[in-house]
Amino acid sequence: MTTHTRNTQTVLVTSASGKTGRRVAERLAARGATVRAGSRTGTTRFDWEDPATWAPALRGADAAYVAYYPDLAAPGAVEAMEAFGRLAAEHGVRRITLLSGRGEPTAVAAEDALRTAAAGEGDGAGAGLTVVRASFFAQNFSEGLLAQGVAEGEVVFPAGDTAEPFIDVDDLADVVVETLAADGHAGLVHEVTGPRPVGFAEVAAEIARASGRPVVYRAVPEAAYADLLTGFGLPAAEAAWLAALFTTLLDGHNSSATDGVKRVLGREPRSFAAFASETWGGGAS
Repeated sequence: MTTHTRNTQTVLVTSASGKTGRRVAERLAARGATVRAGSRTGTTRFDWEDPATWAPALRGADAAYVAYYPDLAAPGAVEAMEAFGRLAAEHGVRRITLLSGRGEPTAVAAEDALRTAAAGEGDGAGAGLTVVRASFFAQNFSEGLLAQGVAEGEVVFPAGDTAEPFIDVDDLADVVVETLAADGHAGLVHEVTGPRPVGFAEVAAEIARASGRPVVYRAVPEAAYADLLTGFGLPAAEAAWLAALFTTLLDGHNSSATDGVKRVLGREPRSFAAFASETWGGGAS
């Protein structure tokens, strides 16, 4: 349960300009931490594609939030996590929280690589790792890859009629900050979701209700979605990989909700309906 204690650590936040990193950095700063907001263009330069930027960003940090781009299931993620974990241990980092995908078997290998490398060599050396495995973000519809479609009145996605317990990224950020600020989370895996599964057709209906304009869901096959992404300018290989990943994640095996948010924070997660009402309607439901 959250304690809201002050946090005097120096914390590296990777991908700090992203949906989760920005929120984590803001919350850590509000709790008194010294935040190094790592990004490709920020004051603390950090680029997952440039390993030379990792060590300077880690130097002197007590803890780190790791949000790997593009995804822990992507090719090269295992090697990147191993190298980052080794550097973190060498630079005296003692606490790491890793954002991972829920129900991604390939991502587990990257989790394990970071856990082993960050542990260091010898008793008491290295960092303790907490893994936060999250469901699909509610904010993907407002500030992510689906936002343009929402603005145009149509959510196109290869999810069929599968329901997903979408998590509000604000809840996710609160969980991450608690694992970094409070003791007792090292070695744990927290699986966090929203309060109940919601189908994409219901998502579109909630957004339409909140915004007061038509929004519909159109299910498409994986190949058609890959073509759509290519049309938006993504390289064909990346588009095919993303379409395959989404199809795999949204095949029904992640449809159940968990109590992860409540176990960490002592409160229920926000519903998609409440998120939609605040985001598109200006209020709360």
